[in-house]
Amino acid sequence: MAAHIGRRLRKGATSTAVAAAAVAALSASQAPGATPPADAGNGDPQAADATSSSPGGSATGDSPYYTDLPPLNTPDKSGTSVNLPAVGPSEAGIPATVLAAYKQAETHLKTADPGCNLPWQLLAGIGKVESGQARGGRVDANGTTTSPILGPVLNGVGFANISDTDDGAYDGDKTHDRAVGPMQFIPSTWATWGQDANGDGLKDPNNIYDAARAAGMYLCANDRNLAVKADLDRAILSYNRSTEYLRTVLSWFEYYKRGTHQVPDGTGVLPVDRSDNKPVTRPTPVPSPSVTPPTTSPSPSPKPTPPPTSGPSKPVPPAKPTPTPTPVPSPSPSDTVARIKDAGTGALSATAGGRFIERPAVVALDRAGRPVAKVAVKFEIIGATDARLATATGPATSAVVTTSADGTATAPPLQAGERTGEFTVRATVVRRALPGLDFTATVTERQADALTRTDDKALTAAPDAEFADQVEVKATHKGAVAAGVALTATMITSADAPAVNDKGPFFKDEEGKPVRTLVGLKTDADGVLRLPKMYADGQTGTFLLRLTAPGGATLTVELQVA
Repeated sequence: MAAHIGRRLRKGATSTAVAAAAVAALSASQAPGATPPADAGNGDPQAADATSSSPGGSATGDSPYYTDLPPLNTPDKSGTSVNLPAVGPSEAGIPATVLAAYKQAETHLKTADPGCNLPWQLLAGIGKVESGQARGGRVDANGTTTSPILGPVLNGVGFANISDTDDGAYDGDKTHDRAVGPMQFIPSTWATWGQDANGDGLKDPNNIYDAARAAGMYLCANDRNLAVKADLDRAILSYNRSTEYLRTVLSWFEYYKRGTHQVPDGTGVLPVDRSDNKPVTRPTPVPSPSVTPPTTSPSPSPKPTPPPTSGPSKPVPPAKPTPTPTPVPSPSPSDTVARIKDAGTGALSATAGGRFIERPAVVALDRAGRPVAKVAVKFEIIGATDARLATATGPATSAVVTTSADGTATAPPLQAGERTGEFTVRATVVRRALPGLDFTATVTERQADALTRTDDKALTAAPDAEFADQVEVKATHKGAVAAGVALTATMITSADAPAVNDKGPFFKDEEGKPVRTLVGLKTDADGVLRLPKMYADGQTGTFLLRLTAPGGATLTVELQVA
């Protein structure tokens, strides 16, 4: 591309040394932020780094981030960016849609800015630290988060002070800005770097495809070559100007380079610790030893000991034992919870045998309305249903989840059974007699929106004889095979007035008696149903058989008796 003709080619490769070494090399200086390529007037972009044009001086306005580090048992599968392992440590799992967005951004940058050498694992490292991979992959089919991911209000209280720049369009705040979306861009940065990567005509920071590509473009700015260690460090520090942030991102970057695997959306491991809720450790003061200056005056002569008096001496009462104080246990996080509230759970609905798209989620709050982290919340299925929570140890009717840094606890994925109807998922704080929160879930019967015959044979019979062929149909829903769908077959009088016909072709019940309506028929695993044999009575002519399915699918078949 013309914007990169003037790129300086630099040799070097990203070091695989521990991330702490990178911090040591940068601890004495403040790395600059990134700016979009600026035209110098001759069609060639500016090559040097410059401070970010964002009010916060970084992509995120130096907003808080998750500080969890990778596990010590780092996978040893170097070079798996193409052929990912199917399974592995839970922390190495990246939700499918989120992973696809990172890899799409890498592919785009290979064409748009090939000299940048952006690895998708770097985006994964930043995505993990910024939002826990979009809160464990809670995104819809288009990659948009099921609920907005917002950082704290940047009002100068504990964070940067950034006045509103988007009139609340992205963050809903018309006074101050907040970091937005799975890659946590502040609105002013998004205004410059926002992308439309999923082709829906929108540049949405809440969409992982758009946000991942924007993050890649931002990191590659200023002619950076991310295969060069110094440029890699500058790029990460331009995202958040903290050496601890640099160390944390590099740790995940190296971890993901050693091996990762894809997990279903909504099942990613959620981080817990965040930079704005870590306790401040202060050194314990050590008292200086006291020195008593020597005295120059002579010590007084000791007083003579009086002679003992006659008579028995009084016994000295024994010293009373000093009672050992009973230690007062520190309150647990659960003790500070005053209530739980819905975290924005959508409608819980699924067809029989399917997985619910939404998952119940709650926020634990103290009396002041502040979120409480590390609180044990129990999610339990109540009511007559064969739906189950998909836990790490298998299907279960209950599961305990610990709230994250923002006080949120999300239930494991919910799998519908074959039983239709409503049931309840109840959330309660473990070991606390607080009111629980109930979520109503609905399982609907399997559906089909299309029915077709598997052949086009004419269906004919002589009067009082058996039809030579049986009717076989296939059910689909949104183009996919619809297995286990209940069909109804009825002999009708006409297509326009489909009343049950009491003459003409019929089926037989178990006793051999004629029946002209069959219910409870179900398609097999391939969505196919073969109807029972049909018979003709003494009537001749053209007759109609109609099949219907939940979801609106209908099929009318002609039967000839001659």
